[in-house]
Amino acid sequence: MSVAARTLLPEAGRLVASLPHAVVLLEPGFKIASLNPAAEQFFGQSLRRLVGRRLDDMLTFADQRLAERLNDFETPVSAREVVVTLKGKGARRIDINVAPVADAAAWQVMTIHDNSAADALGDDSGGVDNAILRGPEIMAHEIKNPLAGIRGAAQLLARKVEERDRALTDLITAEVDRIAGLIERMQKLSVRTAPPVEPCNLHEAARRAIDIIGAGSRERDKASRYRLVEEFDPSLPPVLGSPDALVQVLINLLSNAIEASQEADDPRVTIRTRFASGLQLHTTDSGAPLRLPVELRVSDNGPGVDPTMRDHIFEPFVTTKKSGQGLGLPLVRKLVRDMNGRITHERDEEGRLTHFRVHLPLAREPRARSGRKKVTS
Repeated sequence: MSVAARTLLPEAGRLVASLPHAVVLLEPGFKIASLNPAAEQFFGQSLRRLVGRRLDDMLTFADQRLAERLNDFETPVSAREVVVTLKGKGARRIDINVAPVADAAAWQVMTIHDNSAADALGDDSGGVDNAILRGPEIMAHEIKNPLAGIRGAAQLLARKVEERDRALTDLITAEVDRIAGLIERMQKLSVRTAPPVEPCNLHEAARRAIDIIGAGSRERDKASRYRLVEEFDPSLPPVLGSPDALVQVLINLLSNAIEASQEADDPRVTIRTRFASGLQLHTTDSGAPLRLPVELRVSDNGPGVDPTMRDHIFEPFVTTKKSGQGLGLPLVRKLVRDMNGRITHERDEEGRLTHFRVHLPLAREPRARSGRKKVTS
């Protein structure tokens, strides 16, 4: 490498900070000396709060023999599929690599790859889900008839109500059209063709979903009591997706969060958007890496999903509701995956919060409108 090329290289700290895997620097005594942003995200705490803490205060290994091997700071350790308990977040399955730091006695550097998150974000064929979710295809004809009647009634009602109430009738008409469009899309599931994607304003979809849920609450005899907190990043550019599908995903996630939070003393639902750098997956169509830098998070302070069911909530017919069908979250996952996105579930025991995170790609180029196979990053 030439001298000129070497001068253009970023310094080591910036390189480590850019890595998608968690990197932790351990000083003598197994204490955290420094870590990169990916490690902050893994532990769920900031650098300032973690520096000086012992690593075993933050996570414990199911196999104590591995913990003992790490105490031998002169020997590199590499282990796969290690089960650990992460403080405030429960069990995780990780790959770790620990190596001594050259010319620094008793110092070690550790890299962590969270396989639990990778499994949730990984690709699958979706064959079982597709087979189950074809139920709406069979019912489509029976559903479309009453939808047409509802739409007609809303149009007649719009002629008789005052101008101030016209927004509600317009909302009914628009929702009937959106649901009819979704039913038509579900009818096409058997051919496994994802709907076309286009640049979407994520906040417009969120606002529409919030308005729909709010209108429904006002019309019910006993409206749910909850506080909705919005934490939007207004600088986010458009994402690549389907506007109607995004609205449906948000309606499902927000409705579930509102229902789950009712058991809390102060029911609270938070919807947040932000950049989540470093996250990427490999598409099944081309194998090229596709980044998912935009995160939409819906959180609630309810009791959370039963721990025995947390790994199965996106599977058909799995539900904790007495009257639930167990098809809502599988449909959400299907819609998100059709947009080349991914959805994950996480329980924060320390904060007593449940998070559903939707990761989506950016709409960088106009040509991405043609569909998922032409998505590039």
